[in-house]
Amino acid sequence: MLANDLPLTLPHLLLLAASALGAGALNAIAGGGSFLTFPALVWTGLPPIVANATSAIAVSPGYLGSTLGFRQELAELPASRRRAEALICALGGLAGAGLLLVTPARLFSAAVPWLLLFATVLFALGPRVVAARQASPRTSPWPQRLGLFAVALYGGYFNGGLGILLMALYTLTGEPSLHAANALKNLNSLVLSLLSVIAFAWAGAIAWPQAGVMMVAATIGGFAGARLARRLPVVWVRTGVVVTGLAMTAVFLARSR
Repeated sequence: MLANDLPLTLPHLLLLAASALGAGALNAIAGGGSFLTFPALVWTGLPPIVANATSAIAVSPGYLGSTLGFRQELAELPASRRRAEALICALGGLAGAGLLLVTPARLFSAAVPWLLLFATVLFALGPRVVAARQASPRTSPWPQRLGLFAVALYGGYFNGGLGILLMALYTLTGEPSLHAANALKNLNSLVLSLLSVIAFAWAGAIAWPQAGVMMVAATIGGFAGARLARRLPVVWVRTGVVVTGLAMTAVFLARSR
């Protein structure tokens, strides 16, 4: 599957840059940046599968910055655990990307509204899940690792809501430290995104001119969002993300009929 060679017109360029700028800021503050980048790419004419692959690489620079921000917490975790989880996420991300690439375009287009709705609901419930974290210590790592592979599979297939899913997984499997869970979330998001993006690039499913513009804009937005996060109430941002997600779900449902 090859990305369509669409001309990057000035209106499209401005739309993509603005969506990526907003996505970078949103991901730095509360997450949900894919709700902006994916629809913008579809509206500029890219097929949904190509738009999804391009959106994944567009928001990927933010994961590196987030991982570096938690390097102290990561250093306190056993290296064997970090390696094991990174390997699981690499395999899951590759499997999810491969699944996306073999999914018929019509089937994926029909699934997009429901994937967006799932990610939106997950995003809305995220704080409650994290607040209800279990106080019991972790026991066997295998339930968590099996769940991690399933989440990585989803993340490689459709990136929306990935961070919330990872936080929910660590919460429900008894991770005692919220900071450790956040650090692992960022590291594993980076790993699985990199591997899935490599798979998308190998298959020719990324629209590179669009991706290049959006990666630069998302990086700038991430820096700006980190500063804005200190001033803007997170609840306002989260509400905006949920409203955007529901609106995008409604638009894609209407388009699919």
